[in-house]
Amino acid sequence: MTTAESEARKALNRLRRALEKAQREMVELEGALTHAEGTDFPSDLYEGMNLSIRQLLDFTDDEATRLQEKILHLGGLEAGRVRRG
Repeated sequence: MTTAESEARKALNRLRRALEKAQREMVELEGALTHAEGTDFPSDLYEGMNLSIRQLLDFTDDEATRLQEKILHLGGLEAGRVRRG
């Protein structure tokens, strides 16, 4: 694996961890504000934000798969033929 590919994988992993943390923080914030604001809480807005974070997490999954396939291909392997033990 080249340095650029390694750096890309590291950056992608950092992004995923940051998004997972953002998702946890949104749940905490939503819970606290729902308790504090009651019926005034803008639940639609928060549902939209949670959907955006889930879409970004899906993006990181897709990019990780794409990058892994590219790395395997460059190494002369087929992605579907590699087994994990």
